[in-house]
Amino acid sequence: MTRIESLGYPITIDHDTARALAKFLRERGTARTIVLCDRNVAERAHAIAKTIGRNTTVLTFALGERRKTIRTVERVYAELAAAGADRTTTLVGVGGGVAGDLFGFVAATYMRGVPFVNVATSLVAMVDASIGGKTGVDLPAGKNLAGAFRDPLAVFCDIDSLETLPEKQLREGLGEVVKHGIIEGDDVFASLEVLAPHPLRKWPWETVVADSLRIKAMVVGDDKFEAGAREVLNLGHTFGHAIEKVTNYAVSHGDAVSMGLRAAGLLALRTGRFSGDEHLRVLALLALLRLPLVSPTTDHDALLAAMTSDKKTRAGQLRFVLPRTIGDVEFGVAVPLKTVRSVLARVNASPGAAELR
Repeated sequence: MTRIESLGYPITIDHDTARALAKFLRERGTARTIVLCDRNVAERAHAIAKTIGRNTTVLTFALGERRKTIRTVERVYAELAAAGADRTTTLVGVGGGVAGDLFGFVAATYMRGVPFVNVATSLVAMVDASIGGKTGVDLPAGKNLAGAFRDPLAVFCDIDSLETLPEKQLREGLGEVVKHGIIEGDDVFASLEVLAPHPLRKWPWETVVADSLRIKAMVVGDDKFEAGAREVLNLGHTFGHAIEKVTNYAVSHGDAVSMGLRAAGLLALRTGRFSGDEHLRVLALLALLRLPLVSPTTDHDALLAAMTSDKKTRAGQLRFVLPRTIGDVEFGVAVPLKTVRSVLARVNASPGAAELR
């Protein structure tokens, strides 16, 4: 078990999450618990509820990025009201990144706020969405445009759940892991280069997740409400979120982040911030991890329109998070539209000799 407490609430990375969570709730004197879960992990949620014990109810919902909406939030509100949930009820959200974002938003707003514990069961959720206090849902105009900052009581990363994930879904989470490696620098990035050739099922997942979470916690701790430096965590996301939206979420978040990391590297390269050698090093790691590098959409106008709804846009001006080196990332970068279009065109093709031109 690994425990991180630098954000003011415990983050536990464990193989026996049910027992650890039950102990945490018992020590808090929690009288009643409602477990909210994505139906894909309903079996795991019921096992957790059974371990928690008496006065525990499980409510199951069909989720996914397309259902990360105000309409789904309303359905959860209705179920909570029908179940008699009040401000003394602790909500436990079980699932991936969508579940954490949506159930966290519900907890932040139901009765103006009820206690919430996040149990992350996917790699993307563990290394990205589970911590930092950002909750929210998507609007037709863009991703995560409705939300609130609200810290959970605790976060539990359920490492054993990773063993049940299909390899494709497990691999998708590596885009966020690589992002953290680029932000932190050579030691973490080099450790991923060492692990990359090995089968995913043999990776030391507790260590990998803990390394990513320490990096994110360090950044979040310095800028809790995303007033500035926390934007570095959005490396690759301005492009990635746009790809998700334009493809109607046919491209998963993790895959879109991988494409976005390539695009951000290209943009940094073409604005004189990043060296060709380091850009190729990032591409080589993404390729070795079998993450996608080619955007499936050629509708560049739609992508640019989606980017303008990005939360980092100021006064209509697109701003990007770009690497200067592996270990040094810059935020708030304005780039000429012509250069952005050239990068979008390049990301529609496989990396090759033209990548560095």
